[in-house]
Amino acid sequence: MKKTKNESALLKKALAVAEHYAKGRGYNGFSPTDSAKQKVESLYRLLVHDKLITPLPENKEDLASLKHRLVVWIMKQLPADHELLK
Repeated sequence: MKKTKNESALLKKALAVAEHYAKGRGYNGFSPTDSAKQKVESLYRLLVHDKLITPLPENKEDLASLKHRLVVWIMKQLPADHELLK
């Protein structure tokens, strides 16, 4: 898996956008005690369930792969001239 430029900032953006999407679907949000891993996995599963991203094979579902899949998803959602894509 190739590391993307600005990957940490893109992941932060992906989590914010996905959480906003989840709240729009009626999710109350995450509690302050939820770990980053729980957030990533929950949002990934929601986006897969809604067919917004392609699921990974079950044997490849590790935290790094889930994060990368969210980064790829947000890169496709952002306009081509967005500052995080430069």
